[in-house]
Order: sequence, then C-alpha cells, then structure tokens
Amino acid sequence: MVTAALIYANGPIHIGHLAGCYIPADIYVRYLRAKGEDVVFVSGTDEHGVPITLKARNEGVTPMEIVDRYYAMIKKSFEDFGISFDIYSRTSNQTHHKTSSDFFINLYEKGVFDEIESEQYYDESAKQFLADRYIVGTCPNCGNENAYGDQCERCGTSLSPTELKDPRSTLSGEKPVMKKTKNWYLPLDKLQPKIEKYIDQHKDWKANVYGQCKSWLNQGLHSRAMTRDLDWGIKVPLKDADGKVLYVWFDAPIGYITATQELLGDSWEKYWKDEDTRLIHFIGKDNIVFHCIIFPIMLMEHGGYVVPDNVPANEFMNLEGDKISTSRNWAVWLHEYLEEFPGKQDILRYVLTANAPETKDNDFTWKDFQARNNNELVAIFGNFVNRAVVLTHKYFEGRIPGRGRLEKIDEDTLESLAQFPSKIGNSIGSFKFREATTKLMDLARLGNKYLADTEPWKLIKTDTERVGTILNISLQIATTLGIVSDPFLPFTNAKIKRILNYKDLSWDNAGSPSNLADGHQLNEPELLFEKIEDKTIEAQIQKLMDTKKENAETSGDAETSPQKELVSYDDFMKMDLRVGEILTAEAVPKSSKLLKFTVDTGVDKRTIVSGIAKYFKPEEMIGKKVTVLMNLAPRKIMGVESQGMLLFAENADGSLKAVTPAEDGENGAVIS
Repeated sequence: MVTAALIYANGPIHIGHLAGCYIPADIYVRYLRAKGEDVVFVSGTDEHGVPITLKARNEGVTPMEIVDRYYAMIKKSFEDFGISFDIYSRTSNQTHHKTSSDFFINLYEKGVFDEIESEQYYDESAKQFLADRYIVGTCPNCGNENAYGDQCERCGTSLSPTELKDPRSTLSGEKPVMKKTKNWYLPLDKLQPKIEKYIDQHKDWKANVYGQCKSWLNQGLHSRAMTRDLDWGIKVPLKDADGKVLYVWFDAPIGYITATQELLGDSWEKYWKDEDTRLIHFIGKDNIVFHCIIFPIMLMEHGGYVVPDNVPANEFMNLEGDKISTSRNWAVWLHEYLEEFPGKQDILRYVLTANAPETKDNDFTWKDFQARNNNELVAIFGNFVNRAVVLTHKYFEGRIPGRGRLEKIDEDTLESLAQFPSKIGNSIGSFKFREATTKLMDLARLGNKYLADTEPWKLIKTDTERVGTILNISLQIATTLGIVSDPFLPFTNAKIKRILNYKDLSWDNAGSPSNLADGHQLNEPELLFEKIEDKTIEAQIQKLMDTKKENAETSGDAETSPQKELVSYDDFMKMDLRVGEILTAEAVPKSSKLLKFTVDTGVDKRTIVSGIAKYFKPEEMIGKKVTVLMNLAPRKIMGVESQGMLLFAENADGSLKAVTPAEDGENGAVIS
C-alpha cells in the first residue's frame, strides 16, 4: 500500500511538491509493478482545513468553488506528467466524510479522547474562534514575525497559538482574546510510550525522518485537539458539537483509506488490515510528525489496521537559491511547465530525481536543468540508443543481426549488463532514487563505451559478422535501458519500446542478452531527447526575475534589505578591502554557478571563486577593477581554493552589479 501526500486544494502543483514526494512515490510504484508486485498507489487532494477557507475568503468565493477548481487542475497535471496513481481522490467525497466520522466515533466510544474545556483565541470583530492558521505572530524560536499558530514556515518548528508572541487574527488583523470552548483531544502524552516503542522499531528509517521523530519524543508529546471550531470540514459526529469539525490532520490521512475504498470496494481491507501488507507513506519533511506519530497512534488505538512500515520523507527543494513560495509566486508550476515544454515531462522528472532533496534541502536552477538535459539525457542516454538503432538500419536494414563468436569485451559488457537491473532495483527499493538515476545513466555510459571501443563503423568495411555481434549486443543494452528507465522516464521508455518494437518485457527480463531475437525488425529511429537552447532557459530565468521585480514593487519595501545589526568600528577595520584587477576568468567545471578568477591585488596574484556565473560571462570580467576582501580565510569550493571575496551589490530584481572602485585606482590600493 503506497500513499503520496494529500495536497491542499488551494493552489497548483509546483516542483517542490514533485521532488518532495510525488516523483519518488511514482518511481517506487512503477518499479514494484515492473517486478510483478501487488501494489496499490493512492493520493488525492486535502479539501478541508484553514488554507482552503483563507483562499476562499481572499477571492470572495465559497470553499467548495476553490477545491473544485484546484482538484481538477491538480488531477490533470498529475495525469499529464505521468504520475501513475491507481486513484486520485478528494476528501470532500461523502465516502470520506462517513469513514472519517466512523473512525472518530470508534475512538470516542473506546474512551481514547480527552474532552477538554479550554480557552482559545477568539476574534471579537469576526465573532469566530480562530483555528491555528487564522493566527499569526512572532515565532519564539527564530523571531519570524509571520509564523502561523501551528507551525513556523521559516524554521519548521511546530507551535501552538499560545506560544506566539504578539498574536493577531488574519481575519481582522486585531489581537484576539481568550474565550472558553470545548474540544476533543488525542492524549499523545499518555500514548507516548506506545508510539515511542513503534518509532524505536524503525531505526532503519531515513536519518532525517527518524531524527525528527526522536526529537519530538525527547521533547515530550503534548495532548492535541482533534476537533476545531470551524464551519468548513467534516462535522464532529456528536450531539454536543455544533459548530465544530474534525481537525484536518485527523481526517486527511484517513483519506488514504477512503481512496482505497473507492478504488477497490469491499476488497479494500486487504491493503489496510492484512498483517502481510507493507504500508509506505511518501511525504515532504513538513508532514513527518503527522504520518509518523499522529496517524500511526490513531491506527493503533482504532485497532485492526497495519501501521506505516516506512515514511521516506524528502527535504525541501528550493528554486534558484530561494525558498519556493506560493504567495510570492516563486515557483515552477507544473501546469505551466507542461504548456511551455510540451512532450518533455521526462526531463523534469529526471532533473528533480537526480538532484532530489533526499537528505538535505537542494536547489533547482534552470541552468542545471539545461545542463543535465544536454550533457546527460541527450549526449549520453539518447545518443547511445540512437547510434545503435541508426547503425542497425544503415548496415542491416533495421533487422537485429545474429551474434557471432564473442570476444572478451563482449563477455565483459554482457556481464556488466546483467548486474545493472539488480543494482538499480536495490537503490530504488531502499529509497535512494538519486543513486538509482546515477546507475541508470551508468548503464547508458556502458553502451556508449562499448560502441566507442569496438568502432563498428570502421569494422563494417572488413568484418560484417563482427559488426553484427556488436550491434546485437548494443541493442540488448538499449532494451534493458528501456525497461529499467520506466520508473524514472516512462515517456522515454514508451519511445524506446516503439523504436525497438517490443511490448511485454518485465523487470525480470532486464539484463538478458537475448531480449530481441535475431532478425527482429526495428522501427524507424527517432530522437529521445533534444538539446535545449540558451534562449529557452534565459526566458525562464527572466520570468523569475520579472516575478521578483513584481514582488519588490508590490511590497514597496523589498527594494532594499533591512539593515543588519550594528558592528563596532574596530570590527569594521579588521576587513582588508583593496582594489584588484581581474586577469583571467573561467567557468568552474561541473558548476553552473561558479567562475574562477585570477586577481592582481597589488600584493599578489591570487585565485578567487565567485558564484556569479548566472549574471556575468567570464570574458566580460577580464580587465575589470573590483573590490576585493583580502583577509577572508581561504576555503575550497568545488575543489578550488578561493583566497578572498569579490564584492557585488544585489538589486531588487536579483541581478548583480560589481562594487567597482575608480578605474584609475591602483591595484592594491586600500579602500577605507
């Protein structure tokens, strides 16, 4: 049973969502299916909770109008992108309302909940109790002035509204008052020993997941309300609960169960209650506590359900060095990508997997997107398959030639080929998807190296039989490449199947030296990938820069950063700033951001590395006078020791300008 996070139906899908859980989940499920495993893959939209009502309030429409709009958009985007859910459901369905209500009543009748009357924030102007997300204030942990009442999105700390400093209502902007209300709480403090035992049985989980769980447990769990004073959501099924709905994080994970019920009818229980079922949740790191602590304890207290066996959560994906933000429109939206890059779903799937934030936050850049496509998918993967097919059409009319006597290079290549499916599969099975893509590309490299070493285009003049053997083996490699690429690149695999003209081959066939029979007819070759030109990438970067500029103009105060804390005169005088002149400039290999400079500082000629490649070409920097911070401690960057820093100013639109001294300033002149 594989689930992917239920996303709020209050906005489109962006690359952070894809990298966080949906692509990893799809890779994993496609692999299991290729292995012939019995697997069900569900997800859907979370259509309750405060973010929905906030969106509706801002637009002056009903919450139902919001969720209907975004459910349709999200579902279509996933379908067009090739995320292969067995069902994509929604929590506004009546099936879900009934299942969630029944689940709540089960726990209520067992006496699991504590019924607590407490004082909660109330907006006197709006005449409404305030749910966590209707309250903002200053985070006690990091000082963020716009932290929500349930979580600070800057530092990730989970909060309660009363922990916020200077709280204010998002409805009226006024300071809320405390007012008595009754709700039903899940006593996590009393249940901690049970959940602690469960977590300790899963020390094999990813370090970021297990570590966050242990951190919560070490701090001590607290009782948490499972009902809310709201009018949008699943009504609490009790007589004395008017004006209350189920907490969104109580009903949302039950959505996985109801989606399975919708898909399978009466046979749904096999995937949730059979002791042999393995339940896997794919989520982002901000949902770890709900899937590893709250939902498992709900399942345990209900009884009869399996609990999650693994929760391989990813960290966050940033965009061009900045945190993805829907409110600032700082994102690459999936529906826009699909429109602007038609037929190129697999490029984004590959880039987000090869650079996945599996153990730490990572950064998506358009330059890296271009480089990975041009240098890996086009030059390595696509190049190999295309060469093997084109040569077969050229020399053997597109029919698989027979194999003659094998030489050592053939035997070694076939031996390596046989090992790749298990290597790639083992990486997928252990949720190491970045590692798996590296091995996938290594398989393509094996094919390219084999062709380069055997040079069939030269041998064709003297030894046609030998060329037949080489191309036969090359096409067997291409077939395996197609099979094992399906979890990562399903649209590409479909092309390879069409070109090589085969249909039903499973993961067990991968690595075989004889998937394509002698005489088998290939179809005409076609390019798997096309080079992406600079102008295409520049347009995407400009689109982001325009967004940054619009944000600056809208905010009014974003043109200049806030002043940093004061420093003493003595501290300032410790900095050795001098005039320097750039003598040489070049790109740092394997980096899309870095340039390496030789700078004449008047004192010496030193190497300085700077991350400005997005804004300046190496040749335009040569001969420029620059301001150099001389006494910055040296450090290695991408294997190059940088011996100082060049000073640049960042404009509101994100562009950089060198802080240049007077053109007639002598090299080494002290700036004070």
